[in-house]
Amino acid sequence: MTHTRFESIGAYLPSTVVPTRDLVARMKHTPPFDLETVTGIRRRHVHDTTSESYEDSFTMALRAAGECLGRSRYAAADLDVIISTSITRFRGPDRFYFEPSFALMLADELGARSAIHFDVSNACAGMITGVQILDRLIKAGVVRNGMVVSGEQITAIAETAVREITDPYDPQFASLTVGDSAAAAILDESTDENDRIHYVELMTCAEYSHLCIGMPSDANQGIALYTDNQQMHKEDRLRLWPSFQGDLLAKMGRTFADEQFDYVIHHQVGTRFIAKINRFGEAAFGSPMPESPAVVSDTGNTSSTSHFVVLHEYLKAGRVRPGAKFLLVPAASGVVTGCLSATVSSLEV
Repeated sequence: MTHTRFESIGAYLPSTVVPTRDLVARMKHTPPFDLETVTGIRRRHVHDTTSESYEDSFTMALRAAGECLGRSRYAAADLDVIISTSITRFRGPDRFYFEPSFALMLADELGARSAIHFDVSNACAGMITGVQILDRLIKAGVVRNGMVVSGEQITAIAETAVREITDPYDPQFASLTVGDSAAAAILDESTDENDRIHYVELMTCAEYSHLCIGMPSDANQGIALYTDNQQMHKEDRLRLWPSFQGDLLAKMGRTFADEQFDYVIHHQVGTRFIAKINRFGEAAFGSPMPESPAVVSDTGNTSSTSHFVVLHEYLKAGRVRPGAKFLLVPAASGVVTGCLSATVSSLEV
């Protein structure tokens, strides 16, 4: 049976940093709670808006892809497929693209002229969804390798929230937690079980789709995110992941403890969220959670790139030993949950 692996990884974080206190200070109506304390987010990276070095979803994705290729044994021309998974598709000031696809534009810019190319949209589970699709394409023999890439100029929703929030329970408060970023990963065939994606499975619970919706602002120009945080973080929603993964492992005749994960990377919503979902996992699996790498305090919620930004930053800091086994757990509006299990040996940053 064919298996896949992460062959290389790249990421990009803009150099401009905005502290949470500075973002809150710009609001006309100051919230009655300390946003930094509630979320654990001290700061976030924000795209450069100066004309000399303007950054958008496309340019950030291009930089992450370039770094990924710089560490790969493949050149851009060797890639069989490029999958773009950005939620935000800004290219140029206030230009949001649906066509042509970001994947096509990235392939052209990178020089991947013969690569299949398409976009995938699945909210903050976008990159893991792209990995799942590419994993299946390689296993089916359709392609030999490929890149999953995302660039997120997601702080556009924070700008809308700063202008529009008037109520202590405004559905745009979650928008104040996001940060800009990009990430890319190349997958190819695994020939070593110590460097392998073991499984990647996702589940969508569409009955909760109304709880978190990205759309044009209903009050002004610009894009906005409307989230019912109280409902999104209720117990039955937080139990979706351990229930789904528990059922999946039971079909394999395995338990969570059997997996012997070294790390679990959760979606970077906030520090309290990560701690809370780990407690639900421990209760459901009857097993302690492994270490949970996180960078949310310094990057905010980077949406579709979050798991790969964490992995990249921990590799960069030398905090991951070769052969470590990771569990990546998405938590996206939709509501999307799931699990990606991978042992990582060859990735370097």
